[in-house]
Amino acid sequence: MFGEIKETNSSNWKEQVLEAKKLVVVQFWHPFCSHCQAIKPVYDELAGEYKGKLKFTKLNVVDSIENEHLAVKYGVMGTPTFMFFCGGRPVNGVVGALPKEDLAQAIEFTILKHKDCSKKSTPLKLSYIS
Repeated sequence: MFGEIKETNSSNWKEQVLEAKKLVVVQFWHPFCSHCQAIKPVYDELAGEYKGKLKFTKLNVVDSIENEHLAVKYGVMGTPTFMFFCGGRPVNGVVGALPKEDLAQAIEFTILKHKDCSKKSTPLKLSYIS
C-alpha cells in the first residue's frame, strides 16, 4: 500500500510545506544518491501507512539552484535527509537510509510530540530580515 508523495520545489515550497495544515515530512534527495534510491520503497510504503496523519513530500536538491538553496537554508548536509515541519517550522529530522522501523519510529515520535506545535509557538517577525 503506497501513499501519495507530493513533489515539492522552490516554486511550491510555501504552499506545500510552510502553509500546510498538517505535519509535513520532506525528503531531501537527488537522483544520483544510491541511498535515496534504496530508501524510496520504504518512504513510499510509510506514506501509505501514515496516510491522513501527515503529508509526505520530497525535494530534489539538484533539480535547480533554488532547490539547492532551500536545502542549505534548512541545514541539509547529506541525502537522504528527512525533515518534519509543523506550522511552517522544522521540528524534527533524521539523516540517512534508515531501516523502515527506525524511520517509522521517527514519524511516530514527531506525530506524538509535535501534533499541536503550531499552536504552541509564535513566529518571529524580525524587521531586519527581508
